[in-house]
Amino acid sequence: MTGDERAVLERLGEMAIGLGLEAELHEYDLARLRAHPAYPGEETPRTELLGLNVTLPGPAGAPRLCLNGHLDVVAPGGEGWRHGPWSGVVEGGFLHGRGSVDMKGAVAAALHGLAAARDSASREVVLLAVASEEDGGLGTFAALERDDRYGACVVVEPTRFGVVCAQGGALTFTGEVRGRGAHAAARLEGASAIDAYVAIHAALAEHEHRLNDHVANPLMRALELPYPISVGRIEGGEWSSSVPDRLRFEGRLGVRVGESLDEAAAALVEALRDHPVSLSFDGGRFGAGETPVDHPFTRLVRESFSQGDEPAPVRGVAYGADMRLFCDRGIPCVMVGTAGIELAHAADERVAVADLVRLAAGVRAVVEGFS
Repeated sequence: MTGDERAVLERLGEMAIGLGLEAELHEYDLARLRAHPAYPGEETPRTELLGLNVTLPGPAGAPRLCLNGHLDVVAPGGEGWRHGPWSGVVEGGFLHGRGSVDMKGAVAAALHGLAAARDSASREVVLLAVASEEDGGLGTFAALERDDRYGACVVVEPTRFGVVCAQGGALTFTGEVRGRGAHAAARLEGASAIDAYVAIHAALAEHEHRLNDHVANPLMRALELPYPISVGRIEGGEWSSSVPDRLRFEGRLGVRVGESLDEAAAALVEALRDHPVSLSFDGGRFGAGETPVDHPFTRLVRESFSQGDEPAPVRGVAYGADMRLFCDRGIPCVMVGTAGIELAHAADERVAVADLVRLAAGVRAVVEGFS
């Protein structure tokens, strides 16, 4: 899971070497990364950060292609699974287990696609298998701090084989509401933090409406809700017969394409200016990102994943991802991968084996076509 990725990275390295590719495991300096002004945040405790570079060598000095995917996964949750979350069972044409869709399955497919192009690629290609994507992107951030000399990148996130050229960002926030305690029998002498939060929740809904009114990016505009705001956790009160004097809530703020994280945070603070709440932004910091639909690399990926005469469709997505870390450095980057995003982070996560085969074939075509 996130925070404990060493074993899966080592296993992938063994697989890569067995396929005739080079593999190098890196350990990064956490203290230095956490002190970096562009540090993307973390939400899970960790004592080490590792990443694996799988390389198909090519001519020195030529543009290099990056393939990117994360091997950290979220916890299996409390619901029962038909097969165990770590089973890896293949049944009815599907691979079952946590990470099958998001996204160990896709990284394995990318590895096999890269190996299949071993004798026909004309450029160096590096598969970055990273950790810590689920809680902010520190793994890819660290890998790019070490080496960002890439001409383009494909991130193999699940996209239903659409080529994602725009991704909204996500900013984790925490709010604290202060009230005034009192005995419940004399509640008018107090000020309930829960009552105050009800108005704050309504103000968050109003801000979400503003974020999604007149969406500029056409790919994001096609989504039902491009920039969601969601409160995922609330805790408040200590005793049923006491007026609660404090409430704490945590949530996720959608960040618009073209908007900085600081601008998004400032707009949320302004939206809640008239309410008794203090906000902090201490968790994951996923910026937005975009690559032009008409960029030559976008065209290559669309053609590589075409079915028949039609190139793969282009899309925008509302979730944060590591794509934006490449875009931030001026590296053209798109995402493309299997179906099944609705099964990610859920019980009975699974991916069609046929989709993994299709992904491997598409990756091979991108590698062979990159120049």
